[in-house]
Amino acid sequence: MVMKRLVIATTLLALGCLPALAQPKPAVSHALKPDLAYGAYQRGFFLTAKKEAEERLKKQPKDAAAMTLLGEIYSQGLGVPANPKIAADWYDKAAQLNDPHAMSILGLMMYEGIGVPRDAARGKILLEKSAGKGNALAAYNLGLIMISSDSPVEIAHAAMLFQKAAEADIPDAQHALGFLYLQGRGLEKNSEEAAKWFLRAADNGSIAGEVEYAILAYKGEGMPANAELAAKYFKRAAYKGNAIAQNRLARLYAVGRGVPQDKVEAASWHMLAASKGLADAWLDADLRDLSRDDQARAERIMRERAASES
Repeated sequence: MVMKRLVIATTLLALGCLPALAQPKPAVSHALKPDLAYGAYQRGFFLTAKKEAEERLKKQPKDAAAMTLLGEIYSQGLGVPANPKIAADWYDKAAQLNDPHAMSILGLMMYEGIGVPRDAARGKILLEKSAGKGNALAAYNLGLIMISSDSPVEIAHAAMLFQKAAEADIPDAQHALGFLYLQGRGLEKNSEEAAKWFLRAADNGSIAGEVEYAILAYKGEGMPANAELAAKYFKRAAYKGNAIAQNRLARLYAVGRGVPQDKVEAASWHMLAASKGLADAWLDADLRDLSRDDQARAERIMRERAASES
């Protein structure tokens, strides 16, 4: 299960504080109407955006959207040195004016202790307020906090939060919801619903969603078995560097299921997955009779693919 860490929108990721598990739209796009500040931000003129936001605040001291924009600029270090403390100050000001995005980001910063003293309880409260105002990313992150509970009530609440975020097209929430449906955790087990949400996650760019959907397609769980479809989604994830997908794709090439049998392709994907620590004794045995020329070709292809991942 991959639901381990919280996700902060475009903020904080640039600071290396948290892994990028979700890819939401630009964080302030909902907050600022088309104007000089947001227009400059969209075009990458961050110092101009900062100046325009500051000018707006001189005229409108309670402009939460401008405060949130400044928080984004300082959290990501856009045109200025990254400074989570200053970012948190701006988010705090906007959160006091009930800006849902600012509440969401500040809540995460408090929960993790980034730019502010760690205060998990207050961070959770801010996430709840933001989620209550319809912020999908806040709902997802709050679900991540609650899913670790042993309480069936909290797990069911987490499933509901994932559902809200999934319907708003947060790919990691779609994968998480699919996982809960597959396991029957927090809601009734339903493999068809799991497959549906894994597919939506996959088509929204979730590598985990691609792998899970491919596994269900291959097994025929929640959908008719379809080796070609499984190979398609394993291949998508494999080219993005996922070792599990690379291993499964190698097996498909080895036996010619869903793809034409090709021992060289099988060996190249197997070697790439093995280089990441995913050993497979069955593939070792199946591919041990490759000729020296085929082995060399497979190694060359593997190196090219490894280079493309870096």
